[in-house]
Amino acid sequence: MKRPKQKRGFDYGLLVVVLILVIIGLMILYSTSAYNGQVKFHDSFYYLKKQAFATSLGLALMYVMANIDYHVWEKFSVPAYIVAILLSLAVLFFGDEYNGSKRWLSFGPLSFQPSEFAKVAVILFLAHLIVKNVKNMKKMKTLLLIMVSILPIVGLVGASNLSTAIIILGIGVILVFVASPLYAQFVWLGATGVGFLAIFLALESYRLERLAIWRNPEQYEKGYQTLQGLYAIGSGGLFGNGLGNSIQKLGFVPEAQNDMIFSIVCEEWGLVGASFLILLFLVLIWRFFVIATQAKDLFGSLIATGAMAHIMIQVILNIAVVTNTIPNTGITLPFVSYGGTSVLFLLGEMGLVLSVSRGYNTFAGFQGRK
Repeated sequence: MKRPKQKRGFDYGLLVVVLILVIIGLMILYSTSAYNGQVKFHDSFYYLKKQAFATSLGLALMYVMANIDYHVWEKFSVPAYIVAILLSLAVLFFGDEYNGSKRWLSFGPLSFQPSEFAKVAVILFLAHLIVKNVKNMKKMKTLLLIMVSILPIVGLVGASNLSTAIIILGIGVILVFVASPLYAQFVWLGATGVGFLAIFLALESYRLERLAIWRNPEQYEKGYQTLQGLYAIGSGGLFGNGLGNSIQKLGFVPEAQNDMIFSIVCEEWGLVGASFLILLFLVLIWRFFVIATQAKDLFGSLIATGAMAHIMIQVILNIAVVTNTIPNTGITLPFVSYGGTSVLFLLGEMGLVLSVSRGYNTFAGFQGRK
């Protein structure tokens, strides 16, 4: 007797952990931003309302993206990349500057951060490029050409947002590494990348200044945020001071709802709570890995791998900055830090990966492809 055809489902493990991160992220954001919202806008819910609105749009976008066959986006990958370059170019000439950084474009009352769109565009573009050149991935020339193809967006984004440029470059390296059957050639590729980064850092004196602040934050006025973040982490102890009971968010950690939000998590939730949040990100990365290995084709596998690289790099860099393990790069914590554009495109990216996951029909993804 012929077995009835089973309906393909999403990877519900990924969906559940994304929803948990979204809910916890909004809860942490309100706790962290209520004071700043009250002081600046006379509304303790100011940041939460804006983030909740962007999250609602993001969840709707995730649903739409998850229900569209991801192969559709391959033919839009090159135009999307070109649009990302043009938008990043527009930021240099027409961008709005906030807190000393020119990263936003404004359209009436709405502001938009093109670098967040660029991350998704680069994942699709590189996936398309690698699939097109998969037979030549053994050649060093092919690897270099693929990496060179993303240098325009890396340079344009890096002019005002070094941290996002590093993420985009990291996504590129990981995708090329995964797709290449040979690994020895990555020694030369890595050396080239380090050289490029060294030159890029030396072009602006403030980037070298960040290295000095990182080594001795107590000797510089700009090291204040780092020190206050470390005080928050230290005061949290093992179990924290309780949700809403942070002292450092009361103006001591500047703009605590942004890059330094993990320090407030440590202060209020302690080591146990912070470890739980990190565990959620690890589960998310694991689901990406499962989807990448179970994907029906190389294009889908590379999309999931690109998303995995994106989240992994961004989480590691944010936590490393907050703990002063690396110099301050102004990078946000996915799903947790304040940022409407960030959460919108993050959820859209999750929808894209959910679309890839429809190639199999289990919670854990271990029963294989359909």
